Amino acid sequence: MTMKLFGGMLIGAGLFLGSNFAQAAGDPEAGKVKFYTCKGCHSSPGYTNAYPNYHVPKIGGQYEPYVVSSLKLYKEGQRKHGSMEGNAGSLTEQDMADIAAYVAKFESKRQEGPITGDPKAGKSLVDKCASCHGEDGNAPSPNFPRLAGQYESYLVKAIQDYQTGARNNAIMQSMVKDLSEEQIKNIAAYYASQKGLAVVGQD
Repeated sequence: MTMKLFGGMLIGAGLFLGSNFAQAAGDPEAGKVKFYTCKGCHSSPGYTNAYPNYHVPKIGGQYEPYVVSSLKLYKEGQRKHGSMEGNAGSLTEQDMADIAAYVAKFESKRQEGPITGDPKAGKSLVDKCASCHGEDGNAPSPNFPRLAGQYESYLVKAIQDYQTGARNNAIMQSMVKDLSEEQIKNIAAYYASQKGLAVVGQD
């Protein structure tokens, strides 16, 4: 079975959820081997989730603590996505740390996907996001995820899930609850247009 590291919902964990916990040291070479079954989704530029239809997130260059915290939430059932809950359930803490170390080593690059919103309009809406996620979506702390370079459609889905409660994070829910559909798309377009996350390459 193909393992989707975040294929269903970096959506069910808090796209914007920080984590502060002791973490095992990861081995990127071991992580490369363990990532093998994830390649089908996360090493395929533009790959989309079947239903609902949105891009499987880019995770190349994502911060290690956030990758580990996301996998733990899938393992614990706090992040909901059928195949991810099952796949993460078999991972040890060392497995998670190794996979996180592998994906984190990929260099930032501008790899834009389809952008349908207005990045300029989105930039005017993200001031309150900057303290956690950085002015351009490259978070200043590794306990918060990088948003820069992420697919627009994935970011839209994540924000919508906070609005509906499908993602449970009180701070994020309060931040996005009054955003209109157009504002969400423009914010996502702004972050998607920045230099940041990449598709995990075939190194």
